[in-house]
Amino acid sequence: MKVIRNYLYNVGYQVLAIIVPLITSAYVSRVLRPEGVGANAFTNSIIQYFILFASMGIGYYGNRQIAYVRDNRPKMAKTFWEIQIVKTIMTLVSIIAFEIFLIFYTRQFDYMVAQSLNLVAVAFDISWFYEGVENFKVTVLKNSLVKIVSMIAIFLFIKGPYDVTLYIVVLALSTLLGNLTLWPDIYRDLPKVKIRSLNPWIHFLPMVELFIPQIATQVYVQLNRTMLGVMVNETASGYYQYSDSLVKLILALVTATGTVMLPHVANAVSHGDMKKVNQMLYKSFDFVSAMAVPMMFGLAAISLTLAPKYYGPGYGPVGPAMMIESIVILMIAWSNALGVQYLLPIHHQKQFTISVTVGAVVNIILNFPLIHFYGLNGAMWSTVLSEISVTLYQLIAVRGLLSYRTLFNSLWKYLVSGVVMFLPVFWMNTHLKDSWLMMGLEVVVGVVIYGVMVIILRAPIVGQAKQLIKEKLSK
Repeated sequence: MKVIRNYLYNVGYQVLAIIVPLITSAYVSRVLRPEGVGANAFTNSIIQYFILFASMGIGYYGNRQIAYVRDNRPKMAKTFWEIQIVKTIMTLVSIIAFEIFLIFYTRQFDYMVAQSLNLVAVAFDISWFYEGVENFKVTVLKNSLVKIVSMIAIFLFIKGPYDVTLYIVVLALSTLLGNLTLWPDIYRDLPKVKIRSLNPWIHFLPMVELFIPQIATQVYVQLNRTMLGVMVNETASGYYQYSDSLVKLILALVTATGTVMLPHVANAVSHGDMKKVNQMLYKSFDFVSAMAVPMMFGLAAISLTLAPKYYGPGYGPVGPAMMIESIVILMIAWSNALGVQYLLPIHHQKQFTISVTVGAVVNIILNFPLIHFYGLNGAMWSTVLSEISVTLYQLIAVRGLLSYRTLFNSLWKYLVSGVVMFLPVFWMNTHLKDSWLMMGLEVVVGVVIYGVMVIILRAPIVGQAKQLIKEKLSK
């Protein structure tokens, strides 16, 4: 039950963290216009490279290491401060590097300086600690409050196309304040440690091992926006971000299992219970498949009218791009289960690193011709193919550890249910009146059809849902 509770907490926050910008983006897209949105997307894609270096793989590494030692409070406190010292030093180095970068890069100087607040926020991000001890309530409640305040600030202060800098500052400050709210609990919950006992650099090389896959991941997360801004225009970069934002919102419901399961699996590994680890992976893989398939088909079915209706008439190109990108929902769901929930906790970082590196290489190679000939849609196909390559490699990497038959035993049931759902919903979306009421009806129809189909086909997710309901009612 603790895993389910943490999953719901994490889902809640991940959805809120993305849905707040989505709520505001319907307003911002009209106020700042495609050019302003594109400027934010392009400059943010640049600062993300420096944030990546400052983070240094600490998200996954810190989460896992805290999970290993959480039963020993003095050791946990020592581990926390050692990792945090390394992170602070790396952030300072990144800030200096960014200042040097600004000497040579003089375009959109005000926007870039405003984006640098995101870099400062990295030093104070200790959410990895709370994830490691499986205390998601603290991070969710405090950051949720900050996100809501930032949403209110956007509606109050962003009034015209010349408020791009202010918009960037509001978003960055919300991240910084959210991170700062986590610190009071640390001083209360952790015992004191002697400074002389700390040896932060023992964590450096293991961090680098996880830093490499993060670099590779960021390549096909940020590079697409950067290349679109350079090869096409900044408006195309903004279109890409808005499509990606909606897809990431849906993915948050699925990939939240990775953040929750990583410390849970890591703790089982520390006790040598590999049978339990494999059983958890099989259940998790089936769960993410059951969730990702309808989300993939559902978004694809309504994307053509959803994007221009939500963002405004100037955002028509986002619709087809989103339809293409919807494929990554299933691919990332699988790679998150295999990579984050399995390969990382069992110390198979090498396979995890190679998998995302393969994806990055595929992305870079395909970006040049596909963006050149097909622009925004080309970037989307490049993203899809790179995610497919990541998942395929990870499946090969676990071939001697897991059973393919057990992993994919019920996949056909979810795929059949998804296709049966997609056909009528897509027809409704393209033939009936375009309105929010009709779109809501399409979503309801899709949910009902998928739900009925998985019940008819007796998919495992139905049994898990029944068991969960019985446990709840018995209490």
